[in-house]
Amino acid sequence: QVQLVESGGGLVQPGGSLRLSCAASGLRLDDYQLGWFRQAPGKEREGLACIAPSDADTYYADSVKGRFIISSDNKNTIFLQMNDLKFEDTGVYYCAADLIMTPQAMCTSDLRLDYWGQGTQVSVSS
Repeated sequence: QVQLVESGGGLVQPGGSLRLSCAASGLRLDDYQLGWFRQAPGKEREGLACIAPSDADTYYADSVKGRFIISSDNKNTIFLQMNDLKFEDTGVYYCAADLIMTPQAMCTSDLRLDYWGQGTQVSVSS
């Protein structure tokens, strides 16, 4: 059974940093593409950063490019290093995995992804 478990969310001031983790079980990281998505209040879910751990191919949404970094430990965990956080980064952050899509397609398409985590709340507030 595949499980994705996010952690690392919390309350942070604007300009601060957080590091999210997504621990995957029941799948081989190298066989999948994984990504981070955000559901902000009143907004549609947004694909932020996606990665293919097998070749380190990555994709970033314009809203986070230069501030967020997605990485993998090539074992069972992916990370999202979030720097220079802004009020608009507030939301529930989800980790997802998909067997077929490229990182760009995973982050930008509306197609159903294979697996999702339960989410972790990030709140940016002064």
